[in-house]
Amino acid sequence: MHLHVQTFFDAATSTCSHVIDDGAGSCAIVDPVLGFDLRSGRTDAAPAQAIVDHVRQHSLQVVWLLETHAHADHLSAAPWLQQRLGGRLGIGAGITEVQQRFRGVFNAIDMPVDGSQFDHLFQPGERLAIGRLQATALHVPGHTPADMAYRIHAWDGGADAVFVGDTLFMPDVGTARCDFPGGDAGALFASIRQLLALPAGTELYVCHDYPPPGRAPRCHCTVAEQRAANIHVRDGVAEADFVALRRQRDAGLALPALMLPAVQVNMRGGHLPPPDTNGSTYLRIPIDLF
Repeated sequence: MHLHVQTFFDAATSTCSHVIDDGAGSCAIVDPVLGFDLRSGRTDAAPAQAIVDHVRQHSLQVVWLLETHAHADHLSAAPWLQQRLGGRLGIGAGITEVQQRFRGVFNAIDMPVDGSQFDHLFQPGERLAIGRLQATALHVPGHTPADMAYRIHAWDGGADAVFVGDTLFMPDVGTARCDFPGGDAGALFASIRQLLALPAGTELYVCHDYPPPGRAPRCHCTVAEQRAANIHVRDGVAEADFVALRRQRDAGLALPALMLPAVQVNMRGGHLPPPDTNGSTYLRIPIDLF
């Protein structure tokens, strides 16, 4: 029995999706991407199909489809994958707060805000199994109120693996923004310190990488690397300094290109809004709101 992680990097959205394989035929898929062309309004299943091909090639059974949060930079492929591979769709229980905040933004008056679009809402500290692997859902708010990291526990003296979502980026990139509704830089700092208190060899798998020139994309590193070199939150950076830096940076950031399409889909568990009276599906773009 062993833990194996296969990562898929979607260059269009700089997203890292991961397949966690327990070595005995079971797996979980973390943060899968459905391609979307904003100009034409067309979806593209190619990023998700690559995951399907991998799962089938290795004869894996999908137990979980895990979202770390309601993403603002890509559409989730979880429902598309669930139709083809099965598995239960899970996210942090804080998704209900995100739904409540954004239902009014998109006037989605008929959308339930109880998280019922997902198969399971994880509570902080809740345990879950991925075949023979044991894992814990860690609440890591700050980027959004709903962020969860998933800690896969080692069984043979090896290092744990934690799928941190947007809580951390690679050390030379830093940390995620906190200016979306419900975001909080102080909360993000506390969440990061929680993760960096884990053993130094713990492997951290991120959801995005935006590599500087000359570096290829990377989607994981260790706690020790983050503590030594993260440009925003390495050891020795005080909370007040981090919060000031984060707020200054966030004030100058444009919205992600796919934020408005992505949030209204992902708050529904990756499902598109229901078809209109003509049978076509539409996404809403609020004017002069952001």
